[in-house]
Amino acid sequence: MPEFAQEAGTGQVALVPAAAHETAAAVHRLLRGAGATVATAESLTGGLIGAVLTGVAGASATYRGGAIAYASDLKSGVLGVSRELLERQGAVDPDVARSMAAGVRDRLASDFGLAVTGVAGPEPQDGRPVGLVYIAVAGPGGAQEVREFVFPGDRYQVRSSTVVQALGMLADSVKAHAGK
Repeated sequence: MPEFAQEAGTGQVALVPAAAHETAAAVHRLLRGAGATVATAESLTGGLIGAVLTGVAGASATYRGGAIAYASDLKSGVLGVSRELLERQGAVDPDVARSMAAGVRDRLASDFGLAVTGVAGPEPQDGRPVGLVYIAVAGPGGAQEVREFVFPGDRYQVRSSTVVQALGMLADSVKAHAGK
């Protein structure tokens, strides 16, 4: 089990591992080095990725903003995900994640778009099991990657694991872009 950060003055345990904050700082360094920016589209994480990214001092130089599109009509209306795709596949689908990443990248005028969609639980959704998550990154020049994960644990663990993996995927994508 990863170490979790204690929230100052509350005695509460933060929703993401302390390592996520370190990865966020590394992401910002990579983005600055590449002269690039990122925007996020979040469903099951409800803004946690954006919160972790903006927790880093100087984040405004590389983080453009984000959209929390929890409802399917927002995925379509705000991010441009095809209504037909959502009706046919449901919100928890690799093509939906890919479309969310591309949509937030375009709409927020960033170099990279990072998107997450999945089932945090406690119940399955649209026949999809708890823990099923799709993470997508849309990068410069049309580069796209989407990965499927099945995270164990309760709602908080699924969301936390999603944040960690999403930031790691973003870091890898920025490194790959910078290496070209």
